[in-house]
Amino acid sequence: MEHILIIILITLALIFDFLNGFHDSANVVATMISSRAMTPTAALIIASVANFIGPFIFGVAVAKTIGQDVASPSSITIAVVLAALLSASIWNLITWFFGIPSSSSHALIGGIIGAVLVGSGAQALEYKGLILIGLALFLSPVLGYFLGQITMRISLWAVRNATPKANLFFKYAQIPTAFTLALSHGTNDAQKTMGIITMGLVVLGYQQAFIVPWWVILSSATAIAIGTALGGWRIIHTLGGKFYRIRPIHSFTSQLTSMVVILSASLFGGPVSTTHVVSSSIIGVGAAQRKSMVRWGVMSDILIAWFLTVPVTAGIAALLYYLVDYLIP
Repeated sequence: MEHILIIILITLALIFDFLNGFHDSANVVATMISSRAMTPTAALIIASVANFIGPFIFGVAVAKTIGQDVASPSSITIAVVLAALLSASIWNLITWFFGIPSSSSHALIGGIIGAVLVGSGAQALEYKGLILIGLALFLSPVLGYFLGQITMRISLWAVRNATPKANLFFKYAQIPTAFTLALSHGTNDAQKTMGIITMGLVVLGYQQAFIVPWWVILSSATAIAIGTALGGWRIIHTLGGKFYRIRPIHSFTSQLTSMVVILSASLFGGPVSTTHVVSSSIIGVGAAQRKSMVRWGVMSDILIAWFLTVPVTAGIAALLYYLVDYLIP
């Protein structure tokens, strides 16, 4: 039975990872495509390659956070892990369908919380770890917004006397910033799947300690890269065109800002929402130039998803836990 369960777990985890890449490809490519710095195909190829490489470069600190800091090890059962994965995947599909940028990180952590609550009770949650995770999740978009404003103001000051040729610099400078942003995205988001799979390996007795195997890193990196390559065009349209008309300078500064925030969080083991960081940095960059150019109404949909994701996925996971627990002998 353990063999069947681990196959189911790995399959669901990699599907979640694929959906994560598919859902979040917009984070890297939307502004590049909108500013006409690169064709959609070329942008997605760069993003998928970098997403694959990222997890091999910057370690597995985020995976350890997901696997060890949300709930006590004794409360993590295979039913909890499967319910959390299914809940997060369902939410990703719902928000993708409506073109709403939402957080796979929020969804996965909400799923774990909901399943643990009904499986073992509130005392099983690691509140110290959850506070730190919550700070990373909720403060990173705020940091993205204000850092985006600062970066944009510095960029505007630097080109205050420049000729229109400055656009060429910002157009081609997006290639390294986009690649690095994709590296940071792959580093942070693929590790969430690594944490879930490793958690299942420990729960089912395949490993005694929480150590991420090389094949888990490889398979997670591959799944998120394939998902990114296929691209979630509904969300690409939202991020790339609904906030305001994005020009090369906006794309460059928002990518640079997002990369700094996401990569810094990844190195310290903080699971952040790359979607919300990128969204907030795009808005911050636009507001720095002229607040009236930003369509603030679009942000309301993102904020609603931001606040609803954790409670909704927790509720879905709580219901799924009973079903999964009943089906597992």
